Amino acid sequence: MQMLRLIIFFITLCVFVSCTIPSYTFNGGTVHPDAKTVSIAFFENNTALGPSNLGQTFTEMLRDLFQSQTKLDLTTEDGDLAYEGVISNYVVQPISIQGNQTAAQNRLTITVQVTYRSKVEEGKDFEQGFTRFADFQSSQDLSSVETQLIDDIFDQITQDIYNKTLGDW
Repeated sequence: MQMLRLIIFFITLCVFVSCTIPSYTFNGGTVHPDAKTVSIAFFENNTALGPSNLGQTFTEMLRDLFQSQTKLDLTTEDGDLAYEGVISNYVVQPISIQGNQTAAQNRLTITVQVTYRSKVEEGKDFEQGFTRFADFQSSQDLSSVETQLIDDIFDQITQDIYNKTLGDW
């Protein structure tokens, strides 16, 4: 009996010693072990439409996502992982026409152009646009639903950026 316990102990010990665990975040993404900092520059609103705080809203949402889902220290510039870009498209269009040629639904579409640079992983840098949309009833005034639509769209875009850079999607 004593010998059996000793054998089980050594097998368990060998399994734990032989396994290495990479740096994982709670949402399934991985952070390179050499990455210690992340810098997220202000994303300027380069569209003619949209609220004046659009760039600030997006930048803060992206920073919050990285602070809540990674252990990276947020720096003002020159991070091991660096994000910058602009909000390049903000448009509202009708998408569903009723019989009398009026819109039944409208769609808010936002595009964010992102430049990503990694000091710790060669070949991972990219420049890419991320586009998402949200629909709303034409009977609703845009100003009454705009904040919620923007939040929903930015939630999706920030997660898309995170997944592209750390989630290996």
